[in-house]
Amino acid sequence: VSQVPVAEGKSVQQTVELLARRLEALGAEKQGTFGVDCETYHTAGAIGTQGQTGKLMYVMHNSEYPLSCFALFENGPCLVADANFDTLMVKLKGFFQNAKANKIESRGTRYQYCDFLVKLGTVTMGPSARGISVEVEYCPCVIANDCWNLLMEFMQSFMGSHTPGIPSVFGAKHDSVYSPGDTMVQYMELFNKIRKQQQVPVAGIR
Repeated sequence: VSQVPVAEGKSVQQTVELLARRLEALGAEKQGTFGVDCETYHTAGAIGTQGQTGKLMYVMHNSEYPLSCFALFENGPCLVADANFDTLMVKLKGFFQNAKANKIESRGTRYQYCDFLVKLGTVTMGPSARGISVEVEYCPCVIANDCWNLLMEFMQSFMGSHTPGIPSVFGAKHDSVYSPGDTMVQYMELFNKIRKQQQVPVAGIR
């Protein structure tokens, strides 16, 4: 999962269309849509020791896994629960409070190209588009490190110089089996990066 910068002189939507055209020129076919969303919860003030910042928890959903809900801590574990976890969070509001304005999501089109699955998404916070996400999966392989070079080569064919480096989650995995939680960790990192980019004040833009 990686972020693609907006092309010079183009909008987020135009850049997404440009990437989609490159994929279709390769022979990739549309296979429906996808969505990943993330809500931020912070630990309620009553628990945290004074002077310490409360821990953030991210509750996420992915349309590829409709029956699951993912709860992640930064640099921490990834809990995979069933979809009812959302109702449990409402009951835990004494411990975790929803940072209302912080919902962020990526939605877009799924493409299939031979054994590759590509998801091209527009990342939005509230009504505005904030960035572009690209998720690439090589379906036959479950050991991430075994197919990284192949993934890189494929990504270069439509992302060019914006091909990402190896994700940090791979470093921790070595030769173990890649899981849906690993994808969610990458989305969490991407969303946090986009959030931080938005916090930098830009003159003339509100």
